[in-house]
Amino acid sequence: MATLEDSRAGAAPWLLSSPALLLFGALLFVPLVLTLLLSFRVFSDVAGVEAAYTLKNYAEVLSDPYYGEIFLRTAGLALAVTLLSVLLGVPETIVLARMKRPWQSLCLLIVLGPLLISVVVRTLGWQILLGNNGVLNNALQAFHITSEPIRLVFTMTGMIIALTHVLVPFMVMSVWATLQKLDPQVEWAGLSLGGSPLRVFRRVVLPQILPGVLSGSIIVFALSASAFATPALIGGRRLKVVATAAYDEFLGTLNWPLGASIAVLLLIANVAIVMGCSRLAERRFKHIFE
Repeated sequence: MATLEDSRAGAAPWLLSSPALLLFGALLFVPLVLTLLLSFRVFSDVAGVEAAYTLKNYAEVLSDPYYGEIFLRTAGLALAVTLLSVLLGVPETIVLARMKRPWQSLCLLIVLGPLLISVVVRTLGWQILLGNNGVLNNALQAFHITSEPIRLVFTMTGMIIALTHVLVPFMVMSVWATLQKLDPQVEWAGLSLGGSPLRVFRRVVLPQILPGVLSGSIIVFALSASAFATPALIGGRRLKVVATAAYDEFLGTLNWPLGASIAVLLLIANVAIVMGCSRLAERRFKHIFE
């Protein structure tokens, strides 16, 4: 009897949460399945999307150097934004965690403030800052640092700067969550035993915040690889990424199957890279700290 009651008690949370799980599962997987099926459809300039199925769309994307360059550019963009987010976000979070109130709350609000603003508004703001006649170039020329405007809009550098500003808060939130579990007395104990601040950080602090850094890197990489609004506004038509290429196929040439195949390949590549890098990093860091 006790075993039956225990099994019912263990199944109760699943039964209560099953309606929400089914709803969110349907909202997630049904569009993905429909996009996957659409990617195999035949497209004709005359008839549009036809009922037949083919692998031609995937063969075109995988064999065309044009799309290969776009995927490589997207990967480079995502990697650069992730590295910058780690270099800026981790020290920033450590400093924030050691601040006293009310400065801690105020600075944390400033760091997370970009998330309260629409991504389009933020990107348009960066266009104003980075433009040839923008605030940054005017300041550089006013201080005689440069004699002519530096071209930042419609460049990879401009996209990296804008996306880093957008995604650093996600890194801060991930590292912040792990720092809240870190006992300051452990770090003080390492210092009192003669360890240098750098060694204590490497052997005590870094291993404990590493899960937050890894999770933040995964979030930043996935969001930057699939970003659309910022690359479209800052990169323009010449510097296309995978998301803007899929958008052009859907709404420009109206070749929905080809756009769907690009989106599916982006999803597969994103998941494979994130999972592979996560496992490799966890094994390597575990070996180093052991």
